[in-house]
Amino acid sequence: MWIDVENARVFAQTGGQSFDSRKQSVVLIHGAGMDQTVWQQQSRYLAHHGWNVFAIDMPGHGASEGSAPDSVRAGAEWVVSLLDALDLPRVSLVGHSLGALMSLEAAGRFAERVDKLALLGVSAEMPVHQDLLDAAKANEPIAGELIVGWGFGKQAHRGGNIAPGMWMMGGGNRLLQNARPGVLGADLAAANAYEHGIDAAKTVQCPTLLLLGAADRMTPAKSAAVLQEAIADCRTEILPGVGHMIMVEAPRETLRTLVGFLGKSE
Repeated sequence: MWIDVENARVFAQTGGQSFDSRKQSVVLIHGAGMDQTVWQQQSRYLAHHGWNVFAIDMPGHGASEGSAPDSVRAGAEWVVSLLDALDLPRVSLVGHSLGALMSLEAAGRFAERVDKLALLGVSAEMPVHQDLLDAAKANEPIAGELIVGWGFGKQAHRGGNIAPGMWMMGGGNRLLQNARPGVLGADLAAANAYEHGIDAAKTVQCPTLLLLGAADRMTPAKSAAVLQEAIADCRTEILPGVGHMIMVEAPRETLRTLVGFLGKSE
């Protein structure tokens, strides 16, 4: 579906279901340089099991118009503008990587708008190596290749897609190759500059899930411990052998954990 947010058309994948005001809503927010397609294995199930689903292409990503938010805080404010455009007073937020930071910031600053919060592949800070920042800013292909190489766990490097014949690594590379010029650089710069994760975590009031990969080299599971301590109502689940691309590498386990956390909408 298309949504007008801050004078730009934004695309949201709804899992093939129409909006139902009787149901609760969940917004899924992707990571740097990506789009809503990373949630394909989770969004459709949720949409057909009692939830209004909005898997978003953030501004400048995927099919959405506009420019990528230049900071995590700007991204969080945009999420609230999205909720206003959809006339949704409260939702559950599910975010991955940079999307997790934006979800965390939104839940911390706008607590009255968030019922539940699930953060995948997250840490309080996400520093990015200067060489990667420079490569992404220059739109060099090596930037995406480095992210895919580090972002997927060892099993994903060998195969392991639940869909026969599908290649996770190739799909990741193609997704980042399709990002518009400047988008990946802007996203990585926003993640690198964010220093308010702990402050945001301390003000989160809703139940929170940290879903982490034991083999994540980009946001190691141990780095999320400070968020677990800072968020009042928080639990952590760590998936063995899984890297940073949790919902792609372990789609069934990710879905099972999210469903157990989100509960039933109706």
